[in-house]
Amino acid sequence: MSQPMPSSAPVAERPAVVNDFSITVGTINGTGSQTSNLTLLRALFKMGIPVSGKNLFPSNIQGLPTWYTIRINKDGFLARRDEHEIVVAMNPATADEDLAKVVPGGVYLYADHLRPREMREDVVYYKMPVRKLARESGAPPKLRDYVANMVYVGVLAWLLGIDLDAIHAALAYHFHGKASAVDLNYKVVQMAYDWAAENLEKQDPYRVEPMDQTRGLMLTDGNTAIALGSLFGGLQFLSWYPITPASSVAETINEYGPRLRRDPVTGHKTYAIIQAEDELAAINMAIGAGWAGLRAMTSTSGPGISLMSEAVGLAYYAEVPVVVVNVQRVGPSTGLPTRTQQGDITFTRFLSHGDTEHIMLFPAEPNEAFEFAWRALDIAERLQTIVFLMSDLDLGMNHWMTKPFQYPDQPLDRGKVLWEEDLKKWAEEGRRWCRYEDVDGDGIPYRTVMGNRYPGAAYFTRGTGHDECARYSEDPDVWVRMTMRLKKKYREGRKYLPKPVVETMDGAKLGILAYGTTDPAVQEARHFLLRDHGIPSDYLRLRAIPFHDEVKEFLEKHDKVVVVEANRDGQVAQLLRMEYPELATRVISHSRSDGLPLTARFVLEGLLAHV
Repeated sequence: MSQPMPSSAPVAERPAVVNDFSITVGTINGTGSQTSNLTLLRALFKMGIPVSGKNLFPSNIQGLPTWYTIRINKDGFLARRDEHEIVVAMNPATADEDLAKVVPGGVYLYADHLRPREMREDVVYYKMPVRKLARESGAPPKLRDYVANMVYVGVLAWLLGIDLDAIHAALAYHFHGKASAVDLNYKVVQMAYDWAAENLEKQDPYRVEPMDQTRGLMLTDGNTAIALGSLFGGLQFLSWYPITPASSVAETINEYGPRLRRDPVTGHKTYAIIQAEDELAAINMAIGAGWAGLRAMTSTSGPGISLMSEAVGLAYYAEVPVVVVNVQRVGPSTGLPTRTQQGDITFTRFLSHGDTEHIMLFPAEPNEAFEFAWRALDIAERLQTIVFLMSDLDLGMNHWMTKPFQYPDQPLDRGKVLWEEDLKKWAEEGRRWCRYEDVDGDGIPYRTVMGNRYPGAAYFTRGTGHDECARYSEDPDVWVRMTMRLKKKYREGRKYLPKPVVETMDGAKLGILAYGTTDPAVQEARHFLLRDHGIPSDYLRLRAIPFHDEVKEFLEKHDKVVVVEANRDGQVAQLLRMEYPELATRVISHSRSDGLPLTARFVLEGLLAHV
């Protein structure tokens, strides 16, 4: 959290800042800057340096400002920061705003056609001949605006010491080895690098050096992880309607499905994808597929969840297994479509009218997103209910370092499905099968699916009142009996859900509870809380609702538990107080919703306020 010395000090007297700063690039949406930014991110990663990339983009197609921040941290702390040590300005509309973001002693690189109104004295400036180099590259006129972004890649490579071979490898990965595209972009990088070497004198302390902290890791985003996890988890049916930030879940399934999910004998696809006309159709298609016996899923975001409410109630009460991936964005209403938030928690928990309650899983990074995607399909079929995989834009669309995905370590769990031989055996034993009867005392009935030819396999699927044998009923006692069984299934089904992760420190009295993408900020804040203030803390990372017993035990152990969330009202804190009213006074909410991922600074301020 320390800042560099002002640039007025001679460069020789300023201590080097190695592998511990942020680079923010301000460009115009739709100008191809994502290619340049990902090239930098991947090149640094290939050098073994821990990195993360956060994209701040508008909700239009092109023309508005966009920013991309790469955090470099040798210790592996990669949450978003408020500090911007190196800022690259490529957008005339935001040149002054970008300059204002630079920390004292920081660096401001800008295209030579930009004219900031006021030049600060505490910043190092590097002016780049962007248009000139783009013209001299020989790129066709229609591509010059795109390859122009490679100029700042080359200049930064010289200034910071980024390995050019790593940049070339990153370009080859991005363009799938297409030589013409790789060569053109790398040519601009090399030209800019050579220009910087000949014309610039380094006046800043920032640089990178190779490390070995990314070995065995990879860079990916959460939507890709969820898509692959669902495919490896036996996904058979996906219905979806395009919506930011969830669309790439379905797009990635569509990309990898033909390679991963074909029958080895016939060559036919073993899955189906349907782009529905809207979210209402998407959820009803998925429910129909789940009822028929397919492993079914739909993906959406908050506005789509709103439209799905009534059908979700049907799946809950009729006990149809289906998975809904909710990549959360900022609401209410259209809100901020390209910003992140953990804002759908209480809404999803009780989605639909009447007494409904739903299972939610909270992955914190891509590897967990992959795992939870296939586990969600298992859980939905085991418990015969709807399961919500609660991601968000930060996880879904930004790039994270993560461990390679592990193939599921257990067979598919299809739950309590009866086939012809099962029903025949039941009949021989004098047992009666009724669709909604709790035979085993765990709240979970047995089901049949389409294709079962046994004469007694059929039943009526009802969203209306029904008894154990699926017969229509408006009897009050029957209604109470059936809905209480659903509650029992929900409670006892917790054993199939991922348990929370608990980390403790000796002498800790303060407890912290968080979930999902707040984890990097919480981990970094705990580090500074101990290092700078001598205060140890215990930390519970929630991974599922309903709450496991460990959550109550954590609350009982600590007089104060600060619940960190990326929403306005502290939604999980509300659920904790509701679930454990006797412990409600111990729950302290520390939440914020500005559309951006939380920072360690924000988390630390909240923790210090309650110790």
